[in-house]
Amino acid sequence: MISRNFGGSGFRVSALGFGAGHIGSNEISDNDAGRLLNFALDKGINLFDTARGYGKSEERIGKYLSHRRNEVIISTKVGYDIPGFQDWTYNIIIAGIDAALKRLNTNIIDIVHLHTCSLQILQQGEVTDALEKAKADGKIRVAAYSGENEALRYAVQSGRFGSIQTSVNVTDQRDLNDLIPKAKEQGMGVIAKRPVANALWKYKERPAGSYAEEYWLRWNKMNLHFDIEPQELFIRFSAFDPGVDSAIIGTSNINHLKTAIDAVNKGPLRAEIIKKLRISFAENDDNWIGKV
Repeated sequence: MISRNFGGSGFRVSALGFGAGHIGSNEISDNDAGRLLNFALDKGINLFDTARGYGKSEERIGKYLSHRRNEVIISTKVGYDIPGFQDWTYNIIIAGIDAALKRLNTNIIDIVHLHTCSLQILQQGEVTDALEKAKADGKIRVAAYSGENEALRYAVQSGRFGSIQTSVNVTDQRDLNDLIPKAKEQGMGVIAKRPVANALWKYKERPAGSYAEEYWLRWNKMNLHFDIEPQELFIRFSAFDPGVDSAIIGTSNINHLKTAIDAVNKGPLRAEIIKKLRISFAENDDNWIGKV
């Protein structure tokens, strides 16, 4: 597995990361979650991205990967849903980090994101103050922001974050032209979420009400065809953009993960394919903003 420097953090991350949202579900057993997590790590994936809102995800990472803590880069997200605290306040950020430390069974978390809070909350500043305090206290290594559009722009321009996480895929390219290059100029790490665009190719007809619906509409408007399986095309596009350090794939299926690993191990797409994808997005872009 290819690895890359994660901004100015001092550590390296795998080009393909593991999005741990699916393993927080009761639909997957503890043992199956543990096998999947260790399979990913055995195959060279070292970035595991989770969040307070992902069910049992943090606890399962803590349970099944803590014995290999020196091999793992842990990313989580905070800001909400702690009894006794108001969402998106200084105190809930601190409480969320303390809770995550316990659930993840670690004494430091490598990357902690504000989980898609609004531009207004970012401008108020107290949640970022809390992240900086946690970093100063040695609880986290990188203060980060996960989100899109104007809030993401503010986070990048503020100079207060060491990394960002944002949607990057064939049908969600806007940040590749502006914000991601600016983030890299500032030495920030960049995690690409939703690289497979919620597997839009699974739907022969418009998936009304599905999160994939908007991506499906965009892809159909782009109307491109290549002699490459869609999942491979989408993963290689996102994982090998020059500004992306790691593209995180979310799954609870070991075969899906194997397919994603094989795709990344094939390396970048050919330059002419990338050019067609970039041109088509630009020509068809009808206010195709980042999907939160």
